[in-house]
Amino acid sequence: MRHDANLTEERPTFVTHLECSITGETYEADILHGLSRAGRPLLVRYDLEGVSKALTKEALASRPADLWRYRELLPVRDSRDIVSLGETMTPIIPIPNSAAAAGGGEVLVKDEGRLPTGSFKARGLVMAVSMAKALGVGHIAIPTNGNAGAALAAYATRAGIRTTIFCPEDTPEVNVSEIALQGADTWRVNGLIDDCGKIVGAGKEAVGWFDLSTLKEPYRIEGKKTMGLELAEQLGWELPDVIFYPTGGGTGLIGMWKAFDELEAIGFIGPKRPRMIAVQAAGCAPIVKAFEDGVEHATRWEDAHTAASGIRVPQAVGDFLILRAVRESGGFAIAVSDEAIEAGLTEVAQSDGLLLCPEGAATWAAYRQALKDGRVSANERAVLFNCATGLKYPLPPARQTLDRHAPLDYSRFA
Repeated sequence: MRHDANLTEERPTFVTHLECSITGETYEADILHGLSRAGRPLLVRYDLEGVSKALTKEALASRPADLWRYRELLPVRDSRDIVSLGETMTPIIPIPNSAAAAGGGEVLVKDEGRLPTGSFKARGLVMAVSMAKALGVGHIAIPTNGNAGAALAAYATRAGIRTTIFCPEDTPEVNVSEIALQGADTWRVNGLIDDCGKIVGAGKEAVGWFDLSTLKEPYRIEGKKTMGLELAEQLGWELPDVIFYPTGGGTGLIGMWKAFDELEAIGFIGPKRPRMIAVQAAGCAPIVKAFEDGVEHATRWEDAHTAASGIRVPQAVGDFLILRAVRESGGFAIAVSDEAIEAGLTEVAQSDGLLLCPEGAATWAAYRQALKDGRVSANERAVLFNCATGLKYPLPPARQTLDRHAPLDYSRFA
């Protein structure tokens, strides 16, 4: 099979309609939609019986190892609308030394930093941009803490779609530069990501752009759900016991939960589900508070702050979907300090040679904390999501120097 067969071959599609995630109201597919009339995310629905007849595990295994291998469970109907920069399957990497030092069991990291633009945002944005192309969108705007903007800029530029992107003023410089270099009209804003989101929402009528903010259109979920499809396939169609997921807007956690239901419906997995663990920073933990308070919706987190900028989301439009998945799975939401995140990043890098991003390090800190307080046991197989390459973030300086002209005391290297 050709290396690009998933991108170029026409395959059957099975989208039937869209559905409001809170009321169940149905919407016609193949028409541009934002939120439902109830102001909630729309979910893509498929003829899963048809998928089960068209797709087998054997056929799937013969396809190139990229995100588009799951075409029957994705919304893009025509291969000419696929916008791709090479969305490879991401590896699952054990961290046995770190796990042993913590007294844990089998811990696996799904390393999303191998994707285009260096983060898992590529999954959601490649699908959203491909559908925007299919539906004739000419101008897209989003708020971003960095990685989503970078992914949107890259894919939209490739598709010939104009982008306007708003970042909090303290967004890491590497992200802002990346976004601008890849063709977006890029703006720093003196506020947080939801403040940027208000600018995007208010500009829809004035400018005419399409608001591609997290969960405000149906297709980023479909891209992010490929994390769950991949994970199941890579583990031999046996899901892990627990998944630790860095949670800001929560699209990936929602998407994976949807993926598992669809995989069961087509007969690829059984009813077993992992416990879904929503990981947040102590300085911005609206989902944790809502989970602990036993409520369905999270209130805005005031004075949100954390070095893990990707999970600094004071309020998520899909809060109830995140909480629903966590509770249905028997999981929990957990907050970790920035100090624990920094320590976790150093520990995994120095013990197992894997450079995590701060949000990925938060999942390791959360695993250690949950192991210690008994919410996770050492006999459970755990998967942590490292959502971006650590190379996109500031790293601690290495300050040792050597004067080549001075006498060397080689004992210092022994």
